[in-house]
Amino acid sequence: MKHHHRYALALTGALLLSSMQAGAASLAERWETLRAEQPKLPLRDAAKTLNVSEAELLVVGLGKTVTRLKEGDNVPREIMRRALDLGKVMALTRNENGVLERTGVATKLKPQEEIIGLDADKEKEREGRMRNIAGGYLGGEIDLRFTFKHWAYSFAVVQPGRDGAVTRSLQFFDEHGNAAHKIFVKSEAGNAVFDKLVADFRNPVQSAALTLAAAPVKPVEKPDSAIDVKEFQAAWGELSDVHQFNRLLTEFGVSREQAMRLAPAGVAQRITPQAVRQLLSESAKQQLDIMAFLGNESVIQIFSGKINKVMEAGGYFNVLDPEFNLHLRDSAFASGWVIKRAGVTSVEFFDKSGELVVSFFGVRERAKPQPQSWIDMTAALPKAVAVQAQAAK
Repeated sequence: MKHHHRYALALTGALLLSSMQAGAASLAERWETLRAEQPKLPLRDAAKTLNVSEAELLVVGLGKTVTRLKEGDNVPREIMRRALDLGKVMALTRNENGVLERTGVATKLKPQEEIIGLDADKEKEREGRMRNIAGGYLGGEIDLRFTFKHWAYSFAVVQPGRDGAVTRSLQFFDEHGNAAHKIFVKSEAGNAVFDKLVADFRNPVQSAALTLAAAPVKPVEKPDSAIDVKEFQAAWGELSDVHQFNRLLTEFGVSREQAMRLAPAGVAQRITPQAVRQLLSESAKQQLDIMAFLGNESVIQIFSGKINKVMEAGGYFNVLDPEFNLHLRDSAFASGWVIKRAGVTSVEFFDKSGELVVSFFGVRERAKPQPQSWIDMTAALPKAVAVQAQAAK
């Protein structure tokens, strides 16, 4: 009887394994078919089409083009720290409706520079902030702000590119399987550094099994009537630094887009969603120095400088410069705002889910106001008059 029981268990296990392998093969086949039909479809969009996460789609290539790296609280941070040695890279950060790609060399921090400016009396806060500093990436060509608590999985990907050349990349995903950040090696010298990094961080268990958290439930926005609007507007007027804005949102329990609606008179002007095209076109035409902030829960990437080539292509409005690409699916934008905070003018665009897609600022010298050319250009962006008229009714 025991032998029969053992045989039944073995058979069940074999069937389960066979079923899992068939499922994996099925996804691989579906992915292959989709790729043949739409060779330029981004991995994130392909995953959505196939009803899986981007990470689950990537691990289809495990053992061929993909190597799973180690996991743990500080591992992604340590990998990013080591990635500072890769030299010239292309850093790619995206959210649902925008992609920012910047090519350059990341700046390393000098010894002891990591702790400068941290409040020694607030050890807990200091530790928290240190946890999100990876030895560099602050300013310079590759400019990143990390929130590592969301980084869950790391992979190395080596595959032939469209031009036949081999591409090497590090790809990081959050607890939901969404891409957090990707780094592509862009120099011959970086190849050996990449290979050594992969060898050092290679996960001893090359398993395709991922434990993914369910998609987060978006918090329900407080009704405007539940906000002390008078106090909120007074607090907005007291901001002395644009970086204090997030604390203001938390203090009053308002969403970012809601804050635009409730802002003091004259400091948040609603513009059309497609005003982003005029903003980028005029920035290129006038050769304005701009900053673009684009990210997700895990990381925000910042570009600073002039842009040149702008055009619509592939369902996106794009900046296509040699060292900087920006791809914005502005058909998914629902609103845009020109905002004044602490003497600084910025422009933000939100999608139909109320998520911030991208922010723009005019570059200014330290302790000096933003250039008048930036102020004038943003003031000329097309206003969302019809929307405001409806809101007034």
